[in-house]
Amino acid sequence: MRIPCPFCGSRDSREFVHRGDAGPARPADGADAEAMFDYVYQRANPAGLIREHWYHAQGCRNWIVVERDTRSHAVSGGAWPGPAR
Repeated sequence: MRIPCPFCGSRDSREFVHRGDAGPARPADGADAEAMFDYVYQRANPAGLIREHWYHAQGCRNWIVVERDTRSHAVSGGAWPGPAR
């Protein structure tokens, strides 16, 4: 599987570390234990397009957000997380 790093270009997925779904937002400080439990452990497992965090450990050492289809593992894009750089 090839992952398009915005800085290094298309690279082999073995250069990256997968973190998981980029969708869930961390609860605010002072949130109850149930909200934190849900954030850490409760994940959807959709069949289809998903946004994921990947760390380019063997390259530029940046976190990127990758759009990947979970049925075919086809990657449709990679971008910096947050505001555009």
